Amino acid sequence: MQMRRFFESGVTKPYAYRKAQLIKLRDAVKKHEKEIHKALDIDLKKNPEESWASETGLILAEIRYALKHLKNWMQPENVSTNLVNLPSKSFVMQEPLGVVMIIAPWNYPFLLLLTPLVGSIAAGNCAIIKPSESVAATSTVVKKIIEENFDKDFICVVEGDGATVIPAMMNNFTFDHVFFTGGPKTGKLIYKMAAERLVPVTLELGGKSPCIVEEDANIKVAAKRIVLTKFLNAGQTCVAPDYILVSELKKNALIDELKKVMLQFYSDKAEDCYHYGKMVNENHFDKVVTYLQHGRILLGGRHDKEKLFIEPTLVDDVSLESDIMKDEIFGPILPVVTFNTREEALSIIALNKNPLAFYVFTSSKKNEKFWLNNVAFGGGCVNNSSWHLANYNLPFGGRGASGNGHYHGKYSFDKFSHKKAVMKTPTWFDPAIKYPPLKGKLKLFKMLIR
Repeated sequence: MQMRRFFESGVTKPYAYRKAQLIKLRDAVKKHEKEIHKALDIDLKKNPEESWASETGLILAEIRYALKHLKNWMQPENVSTNLVNLPSKSFVMQEPLGVVMIIAPWNYPFLLLLTPLVGSIAAGNCAIIKPSESVAATSTVVKKIIEENFDKDFICVVEGDGATVIPAMMNNFTFDHVFFTGGPKTGKLIYKMAAERLVPVTLELGGKSPCIVEEDANIKVAAKRIVLTKFLNAGQTCVAPDYILVSELKKNALIDELKKVMLQFYSDKAEDCYHYGKMVNENHFDKVVTYLQHGRILLGGRHDKEKLFIEPTLVDDVSLESDIMKDEIFGPILPVVTFNTREEALSIIALNKNPLAFYVFTSSKKNEKFWLNNVAFGGGCVNNSSWHLANYNLPFGGRGASGNGHYHGKYSFDKFSHKKAVMKTPTWFDPAIKYPPLKGKLKLFKMLIR
């Protein structure tokens, strides 16, 4: 593959080259901002403000952060040397992986394609990027940006049906890393294909992210923050609160406040609301609509297939055995489940363990500590939801069923770099003790190797 030869030429490794490519990407995003936002509106009915806050603005922030710190990230890291190896010097070099593949989903098609690409560029790799075929308008703009600004042997956009295109690439070329964001079913297939060639994989998957509302929570604030992030992008967000677990004592108060906020944010005609989106396609619409049967609708529930519209919906009386409590909903339906004891809540969370995200609303540091220490999750918030994803100082990723590996900020640079360990030993000091014969040296070895 020509891309492999391009990488092996060494052109991508110098700081100056990496910096120049990041600047190109930054300038291209700024230049094509209106086109990007128009494409996101076509694909997902995102308004420019939402597109900036959840896609383009976050990409520019990632690039800005990488440019500020890149030179420092690339420097060898000096580490201490243990007694037995003195007076050697030890350090860790940051080495590009090579040729990587980045596969993006459709729900945040710009953000989730270009964020890992920023890390790949910063680390000095070549990349093949695969946008989702479900968001054709965004895919077209991305392809235009890449082809206008980058050598095709440095970054290449591959479009088409992922079920056909991805296996064809992975079965015919050994990538140095595959970075996939999407659902667990496809993630397992990619993991399996990569394993055949011993290719390392980062999987950013989803899961049922619980939202705990404790008895001592600020209900008014909790309702606003939950509604905002649950119904952003019409619920098609991997870190959206998937369901609420609320103290039985606060259920009615929370439901009343949730209803009030939902109507305040989206009115009773959400299909006409400027800042409310749509389902990505008919197949996903059909899937999400089936979940409306699995609970008692407290607010919402209207839907229109022609407009790919599903109203922001609040439900309760859901069975833990129903699909709505087994599947990641990935749509604008929010189940409310109550608990009386923490053990009861933990047992519900354990039905879908290792969620990608976890949220707890409480005024107590003791309660906060309990939940953070007793639930295994990828990342999360206390008295907030979803916005940890926007902080490039935090690692973002899942664990177990919700994925493996993490990225954002320096974590993206590290993800696409190999840490090459090096020890440099002087020749002026060469004690005979380390060479044969070894007999009688055990006591000395025990003193030195510790």
